Amino acid sequence: MLELRDVHVDIASAQVLRGLRLQVAKGQMVGLVGRNGAGKTSTLRSIMGHLTPRIGQILFDGQDLVHMSAHVRAGLGIGYMPEDRGLVPELTVEENIVLPLWVSPSLSLDARLAWVYEVLPELKAMAYRRALLLSGGQQKLVALARALAVGTRLLLLDEPFEGVAPALSMRLSEVIGQLKSTDLSVLIAQSDVNHANDLLDAQVVIERGALAA
Repeated sequence: MLELRDVHVDIASAQVLRGLRLQVAKGQMVGLVGRNGAGKTSTLRSIMGHLTPRIGQILFDGQDLVHMSAHVRAGLGIGYMPEDRGLVPELTVEENIVLPLWVSPSLSLDARLAWVYEVLPELKAMAYRRALLLSGGQQKLVALARALAVGTRLLLLDEPFEGVAPALSMRLSEVIGQLKSTDLSVLIAQSDVNHANDLLDAQVVIERGALAA
């Protein structure tokens, strides 16, 4: 479903990815593990189109994404949960969830939103609360919901368990675990051992922008 071939990415004069190679099969859940600064976030941002490789290919179901804009990639069924959540603070919970659906005409907004509320019913109770009024943990749930709304084929989750209370971490793990029986491919960037480890089909280690030997 997803393949990175010899991907090199620079930010300013710094090389952040150095010939990265990575594969995620259909329905597979893969952990991308590395310490801070290893290149995990740069990998996900490159897949999503926020960074452009200098060299290499990023293939999604056989299509090269490198020259596609981020909103086109979302329309292909790729959901992205950034580490910093990336919510629009003045918008409501529901408006934040449906944002990527506005650029995905092939998806039914009402149907996807109903499914998200089925998976995360606690968000329906706060649907019309502005994002800036939420706790950090609640914002994580909204960011995951937004990724789920549009991510019908691939989910990119950047440190979903970072900085949240143990109870919420277990809740996030429970939601992600429900995806195991589907055809959805999932790539989870993480820096340490957490509740997701038991869910993973494979785990790869990234060091200085390349997979460790």
